[in-house]
Amino acid sequence: MSLVSKNIKHLRKQHKLTQEQLAEKIGIKRSLLGAYEEGRADPRLTNLLNIAKEFDVLVDTLISEDLSVMPTDSVATRSQVTADTSGQNLRILSITIDKQGNENIELVPDRAAAGYTVGYSDPEYLEDLPKFHLPILPSPGTYRAFEISGDSMLPITPGAVVVGHYVEDWTQIKSGETYVLVTQKEGIVYKRVFNYSGGMDRLLLVSDNKSYAPYDIAVSDILEVWEAKAYISTHFPEPNTEKELTMEGLTRMMIELQQEVKALREERNQNGLPPVDPIA
Repeated sequence: MSLVSKNIKHLRKQHKLTQEQLAEKIGIKRSLLGAYEEGRADPRLTNLLNIAKEFDVLVDTLISEDLSVMPTDSVATRSQVTADTSGQNLRILSITIDKQGNENIELVPDRAAAGYTVGYSDPEYLEDLPKFHLPILPSPGTYRAFEISGDSMLPITPGAVVVGHYVEDWTQIKSGETYVLVTQKEGIVYKRVFNYSGGMDRLLLVSDNKSYAPYDIAVSDILEVWEAKAYISTHFPEPNTEKELTMEGLTRMMIELQQEVKALREERNQNGLPPVDPIA
């Protein structure tokens, strides 16, 4: 029996769960969980992450430490880990390449957004995503595309695809720029980001659509950061009618002012008063 098999079985029993109950919680069949515990199969990365999340332990701990001989209070949990923002700790970033060895741009459709927050580092998951290339993007670089839902970032409309460049060092986030954030609680969000605290404990997320209130997020909740570099949409922006309305309003104001001056001239002429100065 492998160490990971032993740990899964130990944690399940420690939390007083049956195989059926744990399998349901992590979204697999009971028979597959049984194979994991008996060492007849190794968990895919997606399932390994789900198991670690369910028991609030680190994946590294799950696969490298014998939890059955460790005191419960000495096991490092996921929630105790200080967020790494400088890139000093390794983040697993899986990519796919084409036959020529060039990196693909994987597209994460809106319908796959929930699955991406779990399978983002699983090569098998990424293999199933649509892929494309954009020669206009600077090379080399790692890019990923995300379909945007909702209207919080108008004029970028729902269904538009935002292409982001991978940000390894989160301290390099530029306040006021737009990013795609992959988070544990909020899922995938596209926002204007501000590091308002001067540090990196929390980030302020702001929508371009002012109908949506800003909110902050803990850096420890973030899984990936992608700096927005381009977007693709089948919806063309509407004309900027605000300027047209403003010019129309100014023109109307000038006409009304001229009419008022003309009426004032006539009134002063009738009363034998000196004429008013003409409008320059």
